[in-house]
Amino acid sequence: MVLSGRQLLILQVIIDEFIQTAQPIGSRAISKKPGISYSPATIRNEMADLEEMGYLEKTHSSSGRIPSEKGYRFYVDHMLSPFHMSKEEHALISTVFDQEYVDFEQVVQKSGEVLSDLTNYTSIILGPEVFEAKLKQLQIIQLTKTSAVAILVTNKGHVEHRSFTIPAEIKASDLEKLVNILNEKFYNVPIIELHNKIEAELSSILNSYIDNVSLALKYLRGALFSQQPDNYYMSGMANMLLQPEFNDLEKIHSIYSIIEREDLMIKLLRAKEQGIKISIGQENKIDEMQDLSLIKATYSLSGEQLGTIALLGPKRMDYSRVVSLISLLSQHMSKTFTDW
Repeated sequence: MVLSGRQLLILQVIIDEFIQTAQPIGSRAISKKPGISYSPATIRNEMADLEEMGYLEKTHSSSGRIPSEKGYRFYVDHMLSPFHMSKEEHALISTVFDQEYVDFEQVVQKSGEVLSDLTNYTSIILGPEVFEAKLKQLQIIQLTKTSAVAILVTNKGHVEHRSFTIPAEIKASDLEKLVNILNEKFYNVPIIELHNKIEAELSSILNSYIDNVSLALKYLRGALFSQQPDNYYMSGMANMLLQPEFNDLEKIHSIYSIIEREDLMIKLLRAKEQGIKISIGQENKIDEMQDLSLIKATYSLSGEQLGTIALLGPKRMDYSRVVSLISLLSQHMSKTFTDW
């Protein structure tokens, strides 16, 4: 059913007001809003119709209405107006990227902190999976006779450190030869392909240079393919406590428990398509997130998708503002990593 102009206006007023106050709004309060020329009785009838169509819900505590998930979805899809950020907000985001950083993690961490500070929601950033990147350089630094650190540098500017144990049978000189050969043969090869390529292409070459090839390859694979989680950065987790709908300790515990499940959140955050995606309540497919909205956007390196930046908050998120902020931040991140 197509909404009338009057219904659209009343729905927008109710959602905008609830986003700001977290309080139900009644017909009399709506009639006093600027730009509203309808009587409380007329507004009341329209609210009843909007409720019947599923766009509004009535709370038990008052005669006012609040948006339903269907109402939020309609609002997000059809009623968002451009948000004009203040000079201070623009400057704060720009300042993050005006600084010089040593590595990827610093940029991502600072970006997440700024985003959560500006919105009072929880920011989560998913960095690139090192296995999806290409090898730029490998270094193996021997710490002791039995321990070393493998340092993987990728074409995406990401640096991955991995510790592993070296058996006494492997010589330091063999490790050095192994690294030199690997860097020469496999430069710009996707890291996900290294395992098979090492098996297929290195064995015969290494036999001429290294005493115990099978053992050296075994520990090289241990360094390169040890299981590690994706790069997962979170900021502003305590901001959930600031939201009035989350003053129930049991609900807070439930939300915290799911946010700390990195495996589930990573699965939820991975984005195959570029651009902004908004998931509201039950659209998140996880029971503990039924009262939450998730807004995520991708950021890229030279057109290649690099990771995801997201905000987690109540369903009454300030969608227009959040979409503008997250869009600007993802653009800055993409430009920064491309310039690197």
